[in-house]
Amino acid sequence: MAVYTDVGADELDTFIDGYDIGEMLSYKGIAEGVENSNFLLHTEAGNFILTLYEKRVATRDLPFFLGLMQHLAARGINCPQPVQNKKGEVLGKLAGRPAAIVTFLEGVWLRRADVKHCAAVGDALAKLHLAGADFAKKRVNALSVEGWRPLFEGCCERADNVQHGMKATIEKELDALEKSWPRGLPQGVIHADLFPDNVFFLADKLSGLIDFYFACNDMFAYDAVICLNAWCFESDFSYNVTKGRALLQAYAKVRPFTDAELEAMPLLARGAALRFLLTRLVDWLDVPPGALVKPKSPQEYLRKLRFHQKAKSVQDYGVEAKELVA
Repeated sequence: MAVYTDVGADELDTFIDGYDIGEMLSYKGIAEGVENSNFLLHTEAGNFILTLYEKRVATRDLPFFLGLMQHLAARGINCPQPVQNKKGEVLGKLAGRPAAIVTFLEGVWLRRADVKHCAAVGDALAKLHLAGADFAKKRVNALSVEGWRPLFEGCCERADNVQHGMKATIEKELDALEKSWPRGLPQGVIHADLFPDNVFFLADKLSGLIDFYFACNDMFAYDAVICLNAWCFESDFSYNVTKGRALLQAYAKVRPFTDAELEAMPLLARGAALRFLLTRLVDWLDVPPGALVKPKSPQEYLRKLRFHQKAKSVQDYGVEAKELVA
């Protein structure tokens, strides 16, 4: 979450009047994250999250995101629910941006996750994949392998300003992944951004998943290795095999991996690391002036990419293949 677009109190009051959530008592911008502008609303009816969609979010994709949250909640996944306005619509416009209000989930995101939290994430991710199996809408992953080179071309000449040699490293990795990216693995709806700040816990129990604005149709195993990248590295960027084993084993208890998925896992993990390296690099270089946002370091994912480049099999992630298949 972040704030790129400022919203005046009078303008917001008018927008809130279109909903049956009572009068607004207070609101504040949320600085965490890097994609959309988000505000915590406190109204007479309780707390809500207001999101203004910008940057990489296309207006045509919003029915997919909002419909997916409704679909998943109906199948037992605890996630925010879009709030309908008095016209029965879940999408409006505020400050020149598409905007929606969603329900507020209780819980906090973890600054320091341990093994049991990683297991809970693996379990929740697999359940999300199964719950999305009959979701009718489709959305191509615009940030999969076909989208990486355009991102790179927009910032490549400044990459070495962030870290010497970054441009050459990315270029070489792009060439390799474009030639060998896996095809034909099990696919469906994935979250594609299940980082710690998008998972809430209450008393060490996972209480909900948020921020579905990268959700799309892609490979399930790719979503799993996004989580490995996000949850299973320590602050010094070393991979924690115990956390990785817990996450993958918990996932496989709900949805076992195929042999092909496991064989492709190191390559998928490289791709996931490169995807976040590139988007973080773009965000690092192009933060709008005055935006209430904290860009995240691209160097973190350069270090993670180097780890995955050395991995030869799923064993390098702390687990035997036989533990993860049916």
